[in-house]
Amino acid sequence: MKKKNLAALLLAGALCFGLLAGCSNGGGGNGGENSGAVTIKVGGIGPTTGDNAQYGTATEWGAEIAVEEINALNGPVKFDFKYEDDTGVADTAVAAYNSLKDWAKDAPLVIYGCTTTGPCVTVSAETYNDRYFQLTPSASSPEVVAGKDNVFQMCFTDPYLGTAGAEYLKNNGLGTKYGIIYNNGDSYSTGIAEAFIAKTKELGMDLVATQTYPDDKNTDYTVQLNACKDAGADVVFLPIYYTPASLILAQAKQMSYAPLFIGGDGMDGMLDMDGFDKSLAEGLLLMTPFSAGAEDERTKSFVEKYQEAHNILPNQFAADGYDCMYAIYEACCEIEGLADMDSAALCDALAAKFGSGTFKVDGLTGKGMTWKDTGEIDKSPLIFKVENGAYVDAQ
Repeated sequence: MKKKNLAALLLAGALCFGLLAGCSNGGGGNGGENSGAVTIKVGGIGPTTGDNAQYGTATEWGAEIAVEEINALNGPVKFDFKYEDDTGVADTAVAAYNSLKDWAKDAPLVIYGCTTTGPCVTVSAETYNDRYFQLTPSASSPEVVAGKDNVFQMCFTDPYLGTAGAEYLKNNGLGTKYGIIYNNGDSYSTGIAEAFIAKTKELGMDLVATQTYPDDKNTDYTVQLNACKDAGADVVFLPIYYTPASLILAQAKQMSYAPLFIGGDGMDGMLDMDGFDKSLAEGLLLMTPFSAGAEDERTKSFVEKYQEAHNILPNQFAADGYDCMYAIYEACCEIEGLADMDSAALCDALAAKFGSGTFKVDGLTGKGMTWKDTGEIDKSPLIFKVENGAYVDAQ
């Protein structure tokens, strides 16, 4: 028994060493060749041009690091990865999806993406009908997965984020009067906002201003800010993306309005915008599943590789992308008969694995992450505060 346990420990140690070696070699080593490895094509979709390019680029780059590590492990599965630009538009995303299907031909294909919610809602209807397994790093609306047994999310849903935001403010005694500014033409923003509004009512919070704007091309938010200011809101919730958020912060300063601002994961990346004055975000609260300043070895390795390759810090979109690749990899490693599967069979097998409730993944954005059979992930956001141009733990 002792010899058996020792052998098991040595085997476990060897596996861990191999994983660490793959995670620390910068993706440059070949890790040896495993002629018996099954190659899965993974097709990514997201905006690498256009207004939301920072999100899509981050999900692409984060996934690339994971794929390089995985392919260096000499494990039973390897990935052939290709990423298509959808410009953040639904029609373009469908064209990108069709291009990936042509690229894969008869090889088993998994769809990684889309990055933003609108395109992902459209593409997920296609993957459901065509029977391709789909895992999105950051499309957070329940519409993405609703009624689709083969589509799963790496990020928490919009309603969860809105509820969590209201609870955090209430439980920590932050503010007495609350305002919200959101994009009523965007499903991501609207989904978070509706949940936040409902939760403030449930908790008896004084929501004094509810303001909207039609799309993220809007550049003047003084009307919305004045409404919050005139109503006496000392906390303003911004469930929006970083571009409009940066303008709101600048315009609030110009009008000498300084409430506590709090936002969600869509605002992650604002500090890295070209020309952005980081002092505008001082004191901002941000709900996100990842911090590049975390001290665990896996995060530090990821951040080092990302910085070396791209000369910027990774945001949570990059980390979610990294986690997606490892989740797909670990699930594939547990599937019997993988080598004989086409895309439809692989889709069913991965959907069963992810939806089982027992499949767990430790990643950069969460430990022991599991999925519901609805496609939603079970993990919690972290709360960070911006101090001196950097995130610090606010929990």
